[in-house]
Amino acid sequence: MISLLNVHKEFNRTGAALAGVTFTLRKGEFCFLTGHSGAGKSTIMKLIHMADRPTRGEVRVSGYSSSKIKPREIALLRRKIGYIFQDFRLLRDRTAAANIAFAMEVTGMRPRVIRVKVGRLLSQVGLAAKSEALPAEMSGGEQQRIAVARALAHDPLVLLADEPTGNLDERATRGIFELFRDLNAAGTAVLLATHDLELVRAHPKIRVIELDHGRIVYDSSEGAR
Repeated sequence: MISLLNVHKEFNRTGAALAGVTFTLRKGEFCFLTGHSGAGKSTIMKLIHMADRPTRGEVRVSGYSSSKIKPREIALLRRKIGYIFQDFRLLRDRTAAANIAFAMEVTGMRPRVIRVKVGRLLSQVGLAAKSEALPAEMSGGEQQRIAVARALAHDPLVLLADEPTGNLDERATRGIFELFRDLNAAGTAVLLATHDLELVRAHPKIRVIELDHGRIVYDSSEGAR
């Protein structure tokens, strides 16, 4: 489903962010992406989302290649990818339901379909009672659940979660993680970038890819490098 093939990424000011990264995320797989701040986790997420392109190497996502994809195809690809951020990125002046609906409105989905789907997604993340609440009226964990529901608006094949529990307390972190586990059990692949080693250690059966200065130094599916 997702493959990075000898991917290098360099920036003019900061130099190399990734150096020779190669791995594959299979359909329906759950994987932790770990490493210190600046190790390259967010860069990988952006390359998979086609928000940026590698300096060298190739990123392949659901049949699309970073070396061949056209601008108009990127929007189509992103409907297959749910992206969840650490800072929620909800629209502050819109209700929970409206935040979820917005992701579908911009693609021209019919209003009646949107209403039904928003209701289903709110129930799926356990927040049907918060449909009319504004972000400021919800806890951090609740806001992140709305962000998850928004990411699921187009039934993505994979969820990219970039430090999704970094701003949450321990209880909210457990709730969000269990939500990811449920989604994965239903068939959605999950790539979760985190520096929370306690979360990683608590789930030893989940694959771990560790980055250090832009290189993969450990992949539990292959062992130490």
